[in-house]
Amino acid sequence: MVGAENSKILIVDDQFGIRILLNEIFQKEGYKTYTAGNGVQALDIVEKEEPKLVILDMKIPGMDGLEILKRIKAKNSGIKVIIMTAYGELDMIQEAIDNGAITHFAKPFDIDDVLKAVQKELPL
Repeated sequence: MVGAENSKILIVDDQFGIRILLNEIFQKEGYKTYTAGNGVQALDIVEKEEPKLVILDMKIPGMDGLEILKRIKAKNSGIKVIIMTAYGELDMIQEAIDNGAITHFAKPFDIDDVLKAVQKELPL
């Protein structure tokens, strides 16, 4: 695959269905994808695989999305992070942006909007 090293995406969400959906969509587009259901898995993948972009749910049991975001950025500030939140979590969104997230989507999200945002940040 051309440019596979530059097209690695990590999808972090505790909801299995969302991970599967996003994983399938981005693989079809030609991205190399990884998935994680919690912060420990996510940080392990960040360390081993060095994804270029992370799609990160903010509400994850255990280590929450903000903590995961801060740790990702501490490991590699160049990794782009797009966050997903429940509708109306404005304070969390602002804090995530302040900590380096590039954009956010409220759940339920429009898959085309997420795809466009990823394609803008990681063109194939």
